[in-house]
Amino acid sequence: MIERMKQISMLYKPRTASTEILVLQSLSLRLELSSNEKQYLVNLLKGMEGERAFDRITENLLVDCYIINDLLLQTNNSTFQIDSTIITTEEIHLFEIKNYEGDYYYQNDRIYTINHKEISNPINQIRRNETLFQQLLQKHGWENKTITSSVVFINPEFTLYQAPLSLPFIFPTQIQQYLKRINPHSSKLNKYQKQLAEKLTALHITKSPFSKLPPYEYKELKKGIYCKACNSFEVIEAGMNVVCEKCGYQESVETVVLRNVEELKLLFPSEKITTSLLYDWCRIIHSKKRIRRILETQYKIAGANRWSYFE
Repeated sequence: MIERMKQISMLYKPRTASTEILVLQSLSLRLELSSNEKQYLVNLLKGMEGERAFDRITENLLVDCYIINDLLLQTNNSTFQIDSTIITTEEIHLFEIKNYEGDYYYQNDRIYTINHKEISNPINQIRRNETLFQQLLQKHGWENKTITSSVVFINPEFTLYQAPLSLPFIFPTQIQQYLKRINPHSSKLNKYQKQLAEKLTALHITKSPFSKLPPYEYKELKKGIYCKACNSFEVIEAGMNVVCEKCGYQESVETVVLRNVEELKLLFPSEKITTSLLYDWCRIIHSKKRIRRILETQYKIAGANRWSYFE
């Protein structure tokens, strides 16, 4: 019976690293970020780590439901993000995941660190999200849906003193028990829940207005290939492979070239991918012909002669 139930929680939209995180990770290797930019990246990565920890728990949810991760939605000219959405036959559960660590206390509707530094109260965020989510449902014809919003504090080393019992906070020791209580007698999912999951996924927008990327230009960035294992630029071309002289990690030249194509497309989405551009970017690949042959196997050629590029 348990084995059958395990198959009925469906991951409708998996979580992936945001473009903002991927760009910042690349820039951190090729550009000297400011201390604030470095800390911002650390915070983003820590947040994603917490969200993935929650995902590992919801993957084993024993209830008929659709799970939609990391939704970025827009309604009435307002954009909002929901870390995790769980749709059952009776309810829609919205979760805001916080990976805070350490001791905090709650006082007068505000949250402070133990050193009396105020942080944003996620209650304000989930109230706004719930209101906008309800407006979006009404706009698309899904009215009278019961919505429950909660803040999940995922880090086991988090403590919040003086928090009122009435707040929709789920603490680390309560997560498993809370999820077990989601529709324990729920009826099976039907086409309406599937249509809602499909619609929400279709409404997801990929370009976030909340992004805080620093300005950068091609000429500013460090050129060359970095090791996929240790991020060192001390790599050399050795026959069919690229070898890291620092840790010994090897990749095929083809894999490295294609990886750097994707990095260029990530950093400069409007830039045309050409053999000369890849040759300048990679630096250690000594033959333009080799780069071109690799590109020809994976991409279509557009344009002609010296104006040709790959797409």
